[in-house]
Amino acid sequence: MVRWRRLVGRMAAVLAVVTAGTFVAAVPANAAPDDGMTPYVVGGTRAAQGEFPFMVRLSMGCGGSLYSPRLVLTAAHCVGRTGTNTSITATLGVVDLQSSSRIQVRSNYVYRAPGYNGAGKDWALIRLATPVTSLSTLKIANTTAYDNGTFTVAGWGAAREGGPQQRYLLKATVPFVDDTTCDNYYGGDIIPSEEICAGYASGGVDTCQGDSGGPMFRRDATNAWIQVGIVSWGYGCARPNYPGVYTQVSTFASAIASAAASLGG
Repeated sequence: MVRWRRLVGRMAAVLAVVTAGTFVAAVPANAAPDDGMTPYVVGGTRAAQGEFPFMVRLSMGCGGSLYSPRLVLTAAHCVGRTGTNTSITATLGVVDLQSSSRIQVRSNYVYRAPGYNGAGKDWALIRLATPVTSLSTLKIANTTAYDNGTFTVAGWGAAREGGPQQRYLLKATVPFVDDTTCDNYYGGDIIPSEEICAGYASGGVDTCQGDSGGPMFRRDATNAWIQVGIVSWGYGCARPNYPGVYTQVSTFASAIASAAASLGG
């Protein structure tokens, strides 16, 4: 199943409803892999409470990271046009989306990357109606110094291709894949200046539907977490020779910072 390079990337391919006591995922009829292959398990493990306090779940079926107390960094394909938007609910502070201690805040504005047209520039900021000051934020890389090595990914998306969204936050580690190799895998469809790839040639570990907008991150020189990517798109989930494709945060760091300043964040 293609994760819709030009349309919705790794946005949820299901309709998920989370309430205090219920998790319901309605999977569309076309959610199964389109080539008859057995779905791959994404290969994540459950994150511990408080392990990644900057993780955000968004009500449209995407992920995000807490860029500042009032701003969530996510993927452009997860949101509509720039402007007032009070329809998004962000859930923060928990690994279990049904936890009674979860923090939920509505949005009041969305800023989508200027020039976004479905290919590249896949980033956006969501401003929250009230700041969340009790959680750590996730700084972003503003140079390519950390665009290599092994990365951590996390999200509440499907744990297998075509599967349902998850109640608990899952995490995994994936290695960097160089631009040339990744572009060869995807037949020239990568935008090397704007995207970064990560995954195993053998497959088996990857982000999946519903993880869109979430962060890919690693430790910096001071051992702090730093975000290097935003979950964007890929062919299927965890298939061999199809690594995940992420927005390269360092490319857009100055634009993100400028937009954040304009939003008061």
